Amino acid sequence: MPKFSIVITTYNRLPLLQQAVESALAQTYPCEVVVADDGSTDGTEAYIRSLGDRVVYYRNSVNSGHCATMNAGVAVGQGDWIKPLDDDDYLAPNCIEEMIQAISQYPQAVISSCQAIQVDENGTEVSSTQAVGRVPVFYVPQEDIHYGMLLEQLPFGTPVQVAFKKEAFLKSGGWDTEFEINYDDIDSWVKIAQYGDAVFVNQALAYRTLWPEASHLKFSLQQRLAKNISIKNRIYPLVHDKYNKVLPDLKDIHAFISLYWSLIGFKQRQPAAALQMLFPAIFSLLAWQMLARVIASRKFNINEESQSLE
Repeated sequence: MPKFSIVITTYNRLPLLQQAVESALAQTYPCEVVVADDGSTDGTEAYIRSLGDRVVYYRNSVNSGHCATMNAGVAVGQGDWIKPLDDDDYLAPNCIEEMIQAISQYPQAVISSCQAIQVDENGTEVSSTQAVGRVPVFYVPQEDIHYGMLLEQLPFGTPVQVAFKKEAFLKSGGWDTEFEINYDDIDSWVKIAQYGDAVFVNQALAYRTLWPEASHLKFSLQQRLAKNISIKNRIYPLVHDKYNKVLPDLKDIHAFISLYWSLIGFKQRQPAAALQMLFPAIFSLLAWQMLARVIASRKFNINEESQSLE
């Protein structure tokens, strides 16, 4: 059976960190718990050290950012598989057990994801992410992953949902600091998926906290659109040759993403930004067809920002 390390990244959020750590220690399948601290000054170190050898503690000598802290935590972890966890999120007790059962069926898998329950700052359930496929464990061969990601058919989600094989993570180069805060995780999933297959566990095994002042919301819609397009540009050349005959032109992919963010702009009452993003995307019939297809398939709800597009 594969060995798991849960790697929790944190910086000066001790009250939130405690819940994340407790959820990791409460797993029904035993696993290593690593806390990677980006130089906290709020008592985080004292708290973790009070837990003794139940938790492995790593601390950056200087504040280095989320990506560098994740990379350091993975390097410290001894597991074959890594379950990343942000300090404001937490896991269901059976998260690791269910993921192990799923990936044990597909030893060639290098990345796994599950559904997540989204909660507000009070812990009240707001929504849950969609299932991928119609079976309890949905398997995707490597050759199909990037096409699915390109067209928003395979939303791996945020770190609380994902686990990955450490070897593939290291081969991929880890988290890229160019994507600090925004899209750092999705960029990593794209790279890891070059090295094996994917498995989706259609159970809600994780809890993601939604904050009114979330870090990614500090970026403008135009900045987030630009980042999203840059991710699509990275995915596009990785799509398997089997899709050459049906692969849309990159300009239509850009138009599809622009239409999506335009709709978000109108929803958020930013009409000037929304109208700017509509052109020239509005003239791509294929982009409209792609958007309609994704909405109809319920891969994301147009009334909420998609996990993979955010």
